[in-house]
Amino acid sequence: MTDITKEVDRRRTFAIISHPDAGKTTLTEKLLLYGGAIQLAGTVKGRKAERHATSDWMAMEKDRGISVTSTVMQFPYRERIVNLLDTPGHGDFSEDTYRTLTAVDSALMVIDAAKGVEERTKKLMEVCRLRATPIMTFMNKLDREGRDPVELMDEVEEVLGIRCAPVTWPIGMGQRFKGVFHLLQDRVHLFPAGTERVTEGEIIEGLDNPRLDEVLGDQAAELRDEVELVGAASHEFDAEAYRRGELTPVFFGSAINNFGVEELLDEFVAHAPPPLARPATVASGKDADPAEGEGRTVDPAEEKLTGFVFKIQANMDPNHRDRIAFMRVCSGVFRKGMKVHQVRTGKDQKVSNPLIFLASDREGVEEAYPGDIVGLPNHGTIRIGDTFSEGEKLKFTGIPNFAPELFRRVVLNDPMKNKALNKGLEQLTEEGATQLFRPLINNDLILGAVGQLQFDVVAARLKDEYGVDARFEGVNVSTARWVESDDPRKLEQFESRVEENLARDGGGDLAYLAPTKINLDLAMERWPDIEFRATREH
Repeated sequence: MTDITKEVDRRRTFAIISHPDAGKTTLTEKLLLYGGAIQLAGTVKGRKAERHATSDWMAMEKDRGISVTSTVMQFPYRERIVNLLDTPGHGDFSEDTYRTLTAVDSALMVIDAAKGVEERTKKLMEVCRLRATPIMTFMNKLDREGRDPVELMDEVEEVLGIRCAPVTWPIGMGQRFKGVFHLLQDRVHLFPAGTERVTEGEIIEGLDNPRLDEVLGDQAAELRDEVELVGAASHEFDAEAYRRGELTPVFFGSAINNFGVEELLDEFVAHAPPPLARPATVASGKDADPAEGEGRTVDPAEEKLTGFVFKIQANMDPNHRDRIAFMRVCSGVFRKGMKVHQVRTGKDQKVSNPLIFLASDREGVEEAYPGDIVGLPNHGTIRIGDTFSEGEKLKFTGIPNFAPELFRRVVLNDPMKNKALNKGLEQLTEEGATQLFRPLINNDLILGAVGQLQFDVVAARLKDEYGVDARFEGVNVSTARWVESDDPRKLEQFESRVEENLARDGGGDLAYLAPTKINLDLAMERWPDIEFRATREH
């Protein structure tokens, strides 16, 4: 086995997905705790406490106790290297989450045991289904009274359309919650409550062990009955069906109390897929566009480096006003100081200071393998969707850009800050959560977003990070579409006729800003040779 194959087999790259408040950030903390990456877990709810969740580094996240950025954390666990991508839980940041899911090989779905399957979970599940992403499920908050475990699994099967195979089973719930029974190992894990440090509980081998009756009393008989019922009524764990995205292994626990987290992590590193092959297109000739080339699959064990950028983050280090491009390594070995080819620009560049992350903590990296996420210093030349290689003109496919749903005009309170405003908007919109449009007919700056919270975040970050005080006003735009045509003459004609509705986005592409849905429908009817696109590839 070559070194690269060995390293690929060790990697597990995944994202945690959930509805807000299901406990995703808390679970992220506890996985880091068990992985030895941190010694003391912060708590998301302790707003006034000194500690905050390691994965939430932005001031607004700390104040509100929510995740609005995706962060990347790497830690070793049981001879594996785990790359955990924490995604924004808030629905207003769904696009960031969607792109993050393009960079992982599997996902972990967190469900609140009292609330069951919620709206956001359904949407994220749809995204995972597009790629048949393998999913493990963690039913969280068993330390509180919740719904019946069988009922929860039935709901997942019915609403999300995926078979459930319980791997651990809860012993009681709320005040009576004593631990979990591991169905595959025939072993009971009893847990002492421990909120911040890793604590070892008693392990009882075998469901028929008399020790179980001593410790659990009447709950022992209850547990045996439940396990018998579940064994007869539910699906068995099938590793291959899980990897095909057809079945989800289900774990029960309480992240805040460390209940059931270690069992989840053990099974995850044992069964989650290592880095997978990825679809790409390759340029057919020297000057051809790789996006229009032939399809090819990039195998992680290939010797030459390939990777793509799925996220850009500005100002992770407020002292240096830096921008970092997050690149998923897809094949080959990334080495510090190596020369990489940026396919979109056709230029080679030397990467001198690549980084790996533990949330906002960063370390220089000497080498990175397929599945790893590397931070590339970005001076405005790297965009989301960019492919890097060792010379091959290829492009990874399936990294989407969505048309925004809300629009605001940016108004500067101090005209002297115009330069700083432009710089701030340019850098913040590079991250992909909001989009900037510059109309052809005036100097307005129009910001497009999926949700209102994104405008609040931009306003706060403009003030904190760029010293710019700006407000957002309503603007007569209800929807946007990117426009293109195979007929340059028709496009030119279209531009001159509807100039007042046209704008350039951050990447210089032409977009039609429609004041109403009816206006858009009419424009599409009048200009059949023009393509109006609601989504496009980065």
